[in-house]
Amino acid sequence: MTSTPLMAAAAGRALWMSERLGDLVSCESPSAEPAALTRCASLLNDIVTEALGRPAQQIMPGTSPCLLWRGTSSCQVLVLGHYDTVWPLGTLAGWPYTVTDGIASGPGVFDMKAGIIQALAAVGLLDDPSGVTLLLTSDEETGSAASRDLIEDQARSATAVLVCEPSADGGAVKIARKGVGSYRLEITGRAAHAGLEPHLGINAGIEMAHQVLALAALADPALEITVTPTVLSAGTTANTVPEHARVAVDVRAWTRAGLEHADRQIRQLSPYLSDATVRISGGINRYPLETPAATGLLKLAQEAAAGIGIMPPEGVRSGGGSDGNLTAALGTPTLDGLGAVGGHPHARSEHTDITAMPQRAALLAELITRIRANPAALAQESTRS
Repeated sequence: MTSTPLMAAAAGRALWMSERLGDLVSCESPSAEPAALTRCASLLNDIVTEALGRPAQQIMPGTSPCLLWRGTSSCQVLVLGHYDTVWPLGTLAGWPYTVTDGIASGPGVFDMKAGIIQALAAVGLLDDPSGVTLLLTSDEETGSAASRDLIEDQARSATAVLVCEPSADGGAVKIARKGVGSYRLEITGRAAHAGLEPHLGINAGIEMAHQVLALAALADPALEITVTPTVLSAGTTANTVPEHARVAVDVRAWTRAGLEHADRQIRQLSPYLSDATVRISGGINRYPLETPAATGLLKLAQEAAAGIGIMPPEGVRSGGGSDGNLTAALGTPTLDGLGAVGGHPHARSEHTDITAMPQRAALLAELITRIRANPAALAQESTRS
């Protein structure tokens, strides 16, 4: 394909992207380690300053440092990402950043540090970056509890949100994500000696077993609603009827209606054993990113790709959630999966194709340019809340 000036400029940033990616991956940033996150935020802000000419504002919702680089014009495109990873401190010692035959490996290289570096390169390629706001958070992997308000505040005033989470297979972008619900069942029975007087007890473990089966029955394969008991615990000693038990539950659905239906069913669960109690907490964490939120942006992204001479990306659905769920639920047009090409997030085989990074940066830059030139193209079925 014929190279365009934008593609040539992006190719000129290839070495910078590879080097900065190595720096970022080599600075560990587990979600639950505030000191490590602070160190990584400082390094990342140095990279932001190098790429964009001025530092970001550091905002501290709780113990999760976020970096916000604000544009100055009235028409803002929000570029969204996170720099926290699922990998514990010390992982890097046995799994350092390496590049072999164009494939980069290391903790967080695909999810999503390469996407951050690409985003910085893309904004740096723009003739006028004043129409871009960049937000990088540090608690996405644990549910964005601290950063959620900040994300939603920025999304409400944005023309569109572009999420630089990893792409799907082959560089596809993500036009739908399942919504997520997280629940906890606290079960209380009555303790008794398991050998002498088991009949005087109320076995919370048995109650838990009934609740697990009831939860599993709430799943609806036809509608692709999943209700999955995950972490289970009960009892204290081997010779005591369990007095307490706990069940964690993960719920996923493609539609708001499906997620709310599962929520209602869970809240209607009642004890099976006489005198046992079941307390239900939690709820819907993220509504789905539904396809109408991404339709206009997908078309623009495909036109942008053709305009710079690369293969237009496909749009696919993803069962996992991201902060794109939060922005789409507000009614803000949102396109996800604009980050790196690679595979296996959250696995030791996690990797990024660094040879694809210039193309992805150029695509993001061209997409931002087209959004700002034609925001009316983003009309969608949903309305802002």
